[in-house]
Amino acid sequence: MNSNEKKIMIIDSDDMTIEILKFILNREGYQISVAKDGISALEQIQMIMPDLVITTIIIPLKSGLEIINHIKKNYPQIRVVALSSLGEEEETVEEAFRLGVDDFIAKPFNPNELLLRIKRFLQ
Repeated sequence: MNSNEKKIMIIDSDDMTIEILKFILNREGYQISVAKDGISALEQIQMIMPDLVITTIIIPLKSGLEIINHIKKNYPQIRVVALSSLGEEEETVEEAFRLGVDDFIAKPFNPNELLLRIKRFLQ
């Protein structure tokens, strides 16, 4: 399957992070959708059925952990990568893995490393 057939959803309330991710992923030919809060994210996931979701933990209306939990319970085939600010607690990281997150990347992230991890999940 070509990368341009793969759908990636970005869930983040930070415009700068969204723009960086869109730039990196558009360049690779992925179809990108964006949600800035947990409620619209859950609605879009149901409609779009992305192949991979990149979410931050702290977002408005529902947390990234709630989103990870929802995806893994209802759409286990969707891969999830969580982005987290370095200041966030270790328990949050452990909880994300307990809920089934596929990978965890600290912000600020290395764009090339992120892209390599995404490509690995979408092969």
